[in-house]
Amino acid sequence: MIEDIATDVSNKLNLSVPSSDFDGLVGMESRMTEMRRLLQLDSDEVRKIGILGPPGIGKTAIARSLFNRHSQDFQLSVFMDNIKRKYVIMACSDDYSVKLDLQKQFMSQLTNETGIKVPHLGVAKDRLKDKKVLVVLDDVDHLVQLEAMAKETSWFGPGSRIIITTQDENVLKASGIDHIHRVNLPSDDEALQMFCMYAFGQKHPKDGFREFACEVTSLVGGLPLGLRVMGSYFRGMSEQDWTKALSKLRIHLDRDGEIASVLKFSYDALNDENKRLFLYIACFFSGEPVDMVERCLEKCFEDVRHGLRVLSEKSLIYSESGLIRMSTLLFQLGRQIVRKESVSEPGKRQFLNDAKDIGEVLSDDKAGNSSVIGIDFEWNKDITFTSERAFERLSNLQFIRILGNGVNPLSLNYLSRKLKVLIWPMFPMSCFPSSFNPQFLVNLYARNSNLEKLWEGNKQLSNLKWMDLALSRSLKELPDLSTATNLYYLDISYCSSLGELPSSIGNAFLLKTLNLIGCSSLVKLPSSIWNIVNLEELNLENCSSLVELPSLLNNTIKYSERSTDIEELDPWIGRVSRIRRLVLRGMRKLLSLPQLPDSLLELDAENCESLERLDCSFSSPNIRLNFANCFKLNQEARDLIIQTPTYQYAVFHAEEVPMYFTYRSSGSSLTVNLNRLPVGNSTKFKACILCAYDDENNFQLWENASVYCTITSGGNASIACNKRVDRVFPGHLFTFEVEVETEEVTSTELVFDFGLLDSDSKTWKIKECGILQLLEVPFEDFERSDIELVREHDGDKRLPLL
Repeated sequence: MIEDIATDVSNKLNLSVPSSDFDGLVGMESRMTEMRRLLQLDSDEVRKIGILGPPGIGKTAIARSLFNRHSQDFQLSVFMDNIKRKYVIMACSDDYSVKLDLQKQFMSQLTNETGIKVPHLGVAKDRLKDKKVLVVLDDVDHLVQLEAMAKETSWFGPGSRIIITTQDENVLKASGIDHIHRVNLPSDDEALQMFCMYAFGQKHPKDGFREFACEVTSLVGGLPLGLRVMGSYFRGMSEQDWTKALSKLRIHLDRDGEIASVLKFSYDALNDENKRLFLYIACFFSGEPVDMVERCLEKCFEDVRHGLRVLSEKSLIYSESGLIRMSTLLFQLGRQIVRKESVSEPGKRQFLNDAKDIGEVLSDDKAGNSSVIGIDFEWNKDITFTSERAFERLSNLQFIRILGNGVNPLSLNYLSRKLKVLIWPMFPMSCFPSSFNPQFLVNLYARNSNLEKLWEGNKQLSNLKWMDLALSRSLKELPDLSTATNLYYLDISYCSSLGELPSSIGNAFLLKTLNLIGCSSLVKLPSSIWNIVNLEELNLENCSSLVELPSLLNNTIKYSERSTDIEELDPWIGRVSRIRRLVLRGMRKLLSLPQLPDSLLELDAENCESLERLDCSFSSPNIRLNFANCFKLNQEARDLIIQTPTYQYAVFHAEEVPMYFTYRSSGSSLTVNLNRLPVGNSTKFKACILCAYDDENNFQLWENASVYCTITSGGNASIACNKRVDRVFPGHLFTFEVEVETEEVTSTELVFDFGLLDSDSKTWKIKECGILQLLEVPFEDFERSDIELVREHDGDKRLPLL
């Protein structure tokens, strides 16, 4: 029975129910049949398979369908989508650094470990050589990407499958991939069905529209992306509207019926406002967060949110994980339209995307005023070092992304006062020039910069919403944030020279995420940090110089000297913040915790080696507490952790199951006698397990596991709980709650069996376990003789609790 339970838990861990998202796609079943022939899923051979075809033909959809149907059959699985655009390689990076970074991102997603370290390229093989994995690398365009993430089949365990989608057959050949599925255009019948699904919501034309639908399908030429876009365009039209639109479509398409003309027809049907929005996204904002796009463009359009909805309805954009996405063909179409605004004079266009055009405009400081509002200088590109006055005549410039080399940083002296977005990783200057005006700036991204401070004096920051200065290791101070009242996201992780935060950070009351990971010189936090009432995540991992957290109570309310009759503080104290996740991991000097906000749902204090006292309480019934490797916690702190009611779990170091648990046992099983306990229709128990030490289990990884508990009564067993835990710690106690429907119990005894199961279906050894009934009345109200202790090796012998 335990084996069956383990299998059941393992299936739940692996999300065993396959997705049916792609089941209804026209022609997908025939493609799945062909792909299964190539995959040979029953073989233990490690196999790489390529999916090859032009943009828009459905490569990603095929890969997604395979992944959704079969990922549950593998120990680990990952879908790395849109690699060409999402995993940008900087121009100045050497191949080895690029591969290390790509492998780190690959391993992080595959193993679901956010802080994984990849010091050398052998990590993937070391970690995966005995794992059966399913890997999908979508839209690969450089061999270096494959060499970083799936260079050799020997990296992966028996039965693994690696699927690569690409437009470039040379990439597959260079990687030695012989098993290739070439995606062809659908048959005429399939093309008609695809079009009808988007135009009518069914696989066949509505009555009276068959002739129209067949003509559109013929004109489009069968490319799935074109069928989707045109189907979305015609959706909901009357017969009269179809007639007019078809007449325009016939005129618009060139003789060869190229797909670009099909897509442009859909673009031309937009109103002027939505055409402009489409071009803004194609030339700059594809891949950016939806809310950032809305904020940056809210004054450029009458209703940017409505415009995005229209573009989405027309299948011209889509949203993925909160980001705006656009297919490659539409992306290229938009940039081509802008380029045609002025082929010979790039300074008269709205956006500059080509390195040659950018270099020409920024090197000519004698030309007249420019129409350019956005520059997107792509990675791995170089231009001749530009003029110091390069930006002087770009007075309308609002959006800048500099990923390539050659832009003169001194040119920032002449930067437009209208600037809304500045994205410049590895920013070369130690300080922005005094003339820099961030008044309208919404997004400042300067990761891995040389900045020591942002600017001299105070600047108006009322529009700033995102600021990412991570890995700027020379950064010593942040600017005054008194006016940053709309700041939403602040990432200053690994700014190892930063000694303190300005007290004005408390004015950023809309801030939701504050990331301070690795700020190793940070010695204190301002008490005003608790004024940020909307803060949901505060990450202080490896802030190794922090000794204490500021008191919440000392900062939330002030009383006059005459308030001598106050006997208790206002009840809202401790609830002033919305913080949900607080990460203190690696704060090795932290001695105590003050009262924390009631909203807290996760507290991660792992490796806080000096932590002794918890001068707080935890009120949320859904809180998760991690005090792993906090070896100095005093008894009061340990009691608090055990007694905190939570539907999640808590973990801390322990040598044995505490006496607090009335039933204790060696091993993973114990019996509870119900005769001596008050029970109702259902009864809650506090349960705990003590994990055996590593040398007893001999496992390398203690991550992504499940703690489960089964309860047997009268020979009938059921799973009482199944808790997913991020990591298992040898020599640590896990506590959690179990509820039993006692009205259905057929025996006076309950047998609790506990287990630890990882994602590889390995069962880990449990040293001890314990149970305490959670009573509606205080524990002290019951006679001690009413509670008995059962040990696994005592048979039926009952021992009174001493």
